[in-house]
Amino acid sequence: MNVQLELFPSKLRLTRIDPEQNMRRFYCLALQPDLFGGCTLIREWGRIGRGGQVLRQEFESEGNAVDALIEMQGRKVKRGYLR
Repeated sequence: MNVQLELFPSKLRLTRIDPEQNMRRFYCLALQPDLFGGCTLIREWGRIGRGGQVLRQEFESEGNAVDALIEMQGRKVKRGYLR
């Protein structure tokens, strides 16, 4: 069975777990198109098992929102978050 990876992800969940530092964090990214051709990047982060903070960022096109999602993913991976 072949698994096709998504070229442009619309949802992404990253976690960072370090028992020595008592760190159990999550970071979620999701794209939501709007009715006017734009797109919203929804970011949620916090401690695993609890409600997190949410930030919505609006973009004029889905392409710009995907670029922002990929850039944010790169930043979080550099800080130790895993998919």
